[in-house]
Amino acid sequence: MRKFRKLVEAGPVGLQPWAEEKLAEYACEIIRYDSLPQSEDELISRIGDADALLVRTLPLVPASVMSRCRNLEYVGMCCSLYSKESANVDIDYAEKHGITVYGIRDYGDKGVTEFVIYALVRILHGYDWPLWRSRPKEITGMRIGFVGFGTSGQMTARMLKAMGAEITYYARSVKEDCEKEGMHYQDLHTLLQESEIVITCLNKGVILLHEEEFRHLGNRKIMINTSIGPAADMAELKKWICDDSNIFISDTAGGVGDIWPEVRNRRNVLCPDVSAGMTEEAYDLMSRKVLDNIEKALRK
Repeated sequence: MRKFRKLVEAGPVGLQPWAEEKLAEYACEIIRYDSLPQSEDELISRIGDADALLVRTLPLVPASVMSRCRNLEYVGMCCSLYSKESANVDIDYAEKHGITVYGIRDYGDKGVTEFVIYALVRILHGYDWPLWRSRPKEITGMRIGFVGFGTSGQMTARMLKAMGAEITYYARSVKEDCEKEGMHYQDLHTLLQESEIVITCLNKGVILLHEEEFRHLGNRKIMINTSIGPAADMAELKKWICDDSNIFISDTAGGVGDIWPEVRNRRNVLCPDVSAGMTEEAYDLMSRKVLDNIEKALRK
């Protein structure tokens, strides 16, 4: 298998130390930067004549950068790639100019599932948290609806179902395997009306909850956002959070969105601002997937 001539990590990429060592098998020269570039010109200078580049969610790598890095053959995204539109790399430009771009998926799902269960148990039982109902509640029998039902949503749903929850979901398609397991598709408005707890698991940049959806959702509900970014219109979410009968949960401030400074101190907002998915195990899995993509690119 051939090697890249020069591989650049344009900023912190989060690879485990053992993965950083293994990169020597894939590139003759490796240059690492431990801080993000402050401008496009600085990023271009860092890439220079490299034929391979590794980035995480930042910095942005637009066409204006790639067009000035003419030796670039490969860009490895050390982060989730859900769609061209949500990527920090201009994949359309790369495809038109023979630059291979690979991203990864499904490496931090178990930590997200554990966070959801932790948050629900804490709130339903009133452990160091104002009791949601007049008495402690079990997950058993709770009506929990998922908006978005990919890998992390299904993993979380199966765990909650094993604890006795009634699971419904809204997604772009009916999931036949999940239907056989007793988890059922509902249209979005019905799901929002009938669920006591709503968990949003949407791709980055997808906003599905607007004024009409919050009207169907109503109050005295729990909402958990596990998406990378916001899943709701900011103004409508803020109004919903300002009703003290509702509880909003997110692992990160990014999942709350631009209203985070305004709602962070409310007693009905639970947000530790720590990425629940990025555990030691997730960094290992991410590193393995990044290296697998490099090998695939070199073979290609």
